[in-house]
Amino acid sequence: MTTLLVIAKEPRPGRVKTRLTPPFTPQQAAALAEAALADTLHAVAATPATRRVLVLDGAPGPWLPPGFDVVAQCAGRLDERLAEAFARCTGPALLIGMDTPQVTPELLTVDFSGCDAWFGPAEDGGFWALGLACPDPALLRGVPMSTPETGAVQRGRLVAAGLRVRDLPPLRDVDTAPDAHAVAALAPRGRFAARLARCTEAETPAPGPAAPTAGPR
Repeated sequence: MTTLLVIAKEPRPGRVKTRLTPPFTPQQAAALAEAALADTLHAVAATPATRRVLVLDGAPGPWLPPGFDVVAQCAGRLDERLAEAFARCTGPALLIGMDTPQVTPELLTVDFSGCDAWFGPAEDGGFWALGLACPDPALLRGVPMSTPETGAVQRGRLVAAGLRVRDLPPLRDVDTAPDAHAVAALAPRGRFAARLARCTEAETPAPGPAAPTAGPR
């Protein structure tokens, strides 16, 4: 069985999903981030695992379902924080972020028989999932994060280390408003889609009074 890791930030206004602002307010962006995180955590909760761990920057809230260990993220760049998350594992581990609320337990149920790593590319050039049969933090340290080449560099690092890599389907991260609408359409019954619908309704101005018509002359 596998340890499932979710690396995330506490969904607080101004600290998460800042590229959603505008068109959304910081409060709406944080609400969308909370919904995405909740959908992600519930998918993980429904996936068979030895252990489920939330690697969190901040404090847990009511969005956290039962069954998770919560550990604080270390300081440093994202590559260092991801590496440290794997360093805490003693067996096979799969790590994902909070940006793909369309993820399902079926996607997260990976088998390391016959492979050493699982890699889930993101459509923006990054990656949404990384699984290691034998977690080695050195495989992540120094990988440039948040660039169009991040995924290619990370996967190349695995191959260069002689690992047998299997690929998961590419998924779209929620970074911008178009991303949010596209992802919500893929999982229309999720918390994220419902929250996006409420935020979109809130930002749509109500129709004003009808313009007066000219009277008879």
